[in-house]
Amino acid sequence: MLKYRLLFGVLMILIFVGIILLDARIDGFLSKTAFGHRMPGTLFMILICLLAIPAQLEMSGFIRKTGGRLFTPIAIIGSMVLASAFYWPYFSSHPDHFFLCYLLISISLILMALFFVQVFTQGTAGTIRNCSATFFSIFYLGFFSSFVLGIRIEQGPWVLLFYILVIKCSDIGAYTIGRLAGSHKMAPSISPGKTWEGLAGAIGGGAIAAYGLSAVSGIMSPLQAVVFGAVFAVPGQLSDLAESLLKRDAELKDASGTVPGFGGVLDVIDSLLIPAPIAYAVFLWMLNQ
Repeated sequence: MLKYRLLFGVLMILIFVGIILLDARIDGFLSKTAFGHRMPGTLFMILICLLAIPAQLEMSGFIRKTGGRLFTPIAIIGSMVLASAFYWPYFSSHPDHFFLCYLLISISLILMALFFVQVFTQGTAGTIRNCSATFFSIFYLGFFSSFVLGIRIEQGPWVLLFYILVIKCSDIGAYTIGRLAGSHKMAPSISPGKTWEGLAGAIGGGAIAAYGLSAVSGIMSPLQAVVFGAVFAVPGQLSDLAESLLKRDAELKDASGTVPGFGGVLDVIDSLLIPAPIAYAVFLWMLNQ
């Protein structure tokens, strides 16, 4: 199982890297053409929006198991709207103002749509449960993933790859060390497989990956990279635990069987979501001084 998961995980990373590089090629980043004349990250934005479909279907299964109801069409559309928030301001001559207005109007319309659908399909029964669950799902998948796109658009494909590879290598380190040497349970009621040894493996894996990537890319100094990799391994694992908490509440082992060896789409992307706004802020501070 360990060999199979590692092999399939590396294959997914290679495919994902290929998509990001193709995206960078399409918008002219790799060929060093006039970057400002093309929309950056179009292919990647489409990928994130498409991932919202299976991810929200998996969330629907979680919520249904707990007795609630996910308004799936609104959840999917709302996730796409929020996830693409960093993309659309580039069509405006005042991107900062457009971004703020886009978020405010989108959130208001999503909430109105939720109440409208609740009233006309469910009446008053389960209003708090259904609307809260659907809005949480939209915010969790849409808002957090928007910062992954924000890193791609504002910092470029190499910084995006740096972030993704550091987080996923920390996942690999956690899984490998946890399976080989894990004996002290970290949160047995939430995720029985998570161990403190695995967390140490995540920190080591993230630090090593960040150091190696910094040596190749020069995105940050080696010391900064090691600190970044070690520090961000922790919220990456906590983000993974957050999704495990949702699965335990729904009494499910995996989100689905979509991805062999991993479970569902949520099981693959979970560690990238919650750290994304923090990483966006860190890159904004470190790389734009």
